[in-house]
Amino acid sequence: MTLRTPVLAALAALAIGFPVAAHALDVQAFNLAKGQQVWFVSDRTLPMIAMTVALPAGSGYDPAAKPGLASFAGDMLDEGAGRLNANAFQTALSNRAIKLSVAADRDWLVVTLVTLSDNAKDAFQLLGMALAQPRFDQDAIARVRAQVLSGLAEQEEDPAAVAEKGFYRAFFHDHPYAHPVGGDAGGVAAINQGDLKGFAATHWVAGGIRIAVAGDVDRAELTSLLKSAFGKLSPRSPPAFAFAQHEGRPGIQVMAMNVPQPTAMFGLPGILRNDPDYLAAYVANDILGGGGFASRLTGEVREKRGLTYDISTDLETDRRAGFVLGEVATKRDAVQQSIAVIRATLRDYAANGPSDAELADAKTWLTGSFPLAFGSNVDIAAQLNTFQRLGLAVDYLKKRNALIEAVTLDQVKRAAKRLFDPARLTIVVGGSVGGAGDVAPPRPAQATAAAPRGAVRRQ
Repeated sequence: MTLRTPVLAALAALAIGFPVAAHALDVQAFNLAKGQQVWFVSDRTLPMIAMTVALPAGSGYDPAAKPGLASFAGDMLDEGAGRLNANAFQTALSNRAIKLSVAADRDWLVVTLVTLSDNAKDAFQLLGMALAQPRFDQDAIARVRAQVLSGLAEQEEDPAAVAEKGFYRAFFHDHPYAHPVGGDAGGVAAINQGDLKGFAATHWVAGGIRIAVAGDVDRAELTSLLKSAFGKLSPRSPPAFAFAQHEGRPGIQVMAMNVPQPTAMFGLPGILRNDPDYLAAYVANDILGGGGFASRLTGEVREKRGLTYDISTDLETDRRAGFVLGEVATKRDAVQQSIAVIRATLRDYAANGPSDAELADAKTWLTGSFPLAFGSNVDIAAQLNTFQRLGLAVDYLKKRNALIEAVTLDQVKRAAKRLFDPARLTIVVGGSVGGAGDVAPPRPAQATAAAPRGAVRRQ
């Protein structure tokens, strides 16, 4: 019996019970105003509320000369608003045990708010003040800029970060997705107060906003809270940028670094989330490289040859592009061999697809692990907001596992053939490319035991 057998058996039991759990999770949907979508789950079990909000303010909207503006502005969200300077604003949050966090991606600025029910009124008002009346004081700008620049300097020493940045530049060419979400040192250094104020005014808006809430609140209470947070924002939406038209730059590019363990980022053109083949492609990717220690690539690169500690692929679905993105780290003398094995594995998978057993295991994992994404109100709000950002319908939660189960072997084979042609691989290495040879697998400094498959699937 393999290590994954009992895990898959346990997940199968979860999958059987999931329809009941899905029906128990009553997701309500309404529009706060035109173009302002709200999903929420009322749960009176604990006196707390969690909200995840996505605003159309990701790095894809950065001006070409100042990459990093969206992320910089997001970092300033808790640095003062209205009558409160940075210290006063952060004290107001901490005194009420309010957690406010922000992360920019290529499409969205994603804001998470967690508060006790008794402090909900203050929490939502503080968020509303931060979005509608940001201060962008010069001293706060200087402090945050220094932190951002320090982080960027650290990334220049990290082969994974260097490879990732190089990959996006090579893969997306002159599209807005090509530059790093956090920008670069030159762009961040050039950002000024006027840039930040202008970006917030045009992108911290209510048009196109996605709001997901879970916790101790009903619809009437929530509507009042949401109006206090978003009622003063402009109803406009920023104009959408173009879809990516030219994805990929097949071949190998090396971002030279003197490191003992280079990282290679590799990718292929993919599909958008609304593509009819998406779920089949999602399952196909899980089998190839998304399933942790059970994946094809892990078996070939790690288990059979000992070339790496970890290798993975993801089916990325941004609003304006879909693509496959993979990552592997190995000793410098094993980079060429690792790439050759990846190419060979993709070639075989594209030609022949998965086995019946691989498909069955993937379905068990994907359906059985799905409930684990809803373990708390914070998780529920985050997961629902992910669905919103992907453009899914509110009933997707209840249909999702049945849709996965309905995927056929022929559909997965067709998706694998469509997506995983190794001749189209764009590969960027952070480090150097030495000669081929078998080596011991590199391990992280604090390696821990891993589950037989990857992290909880969230789509």
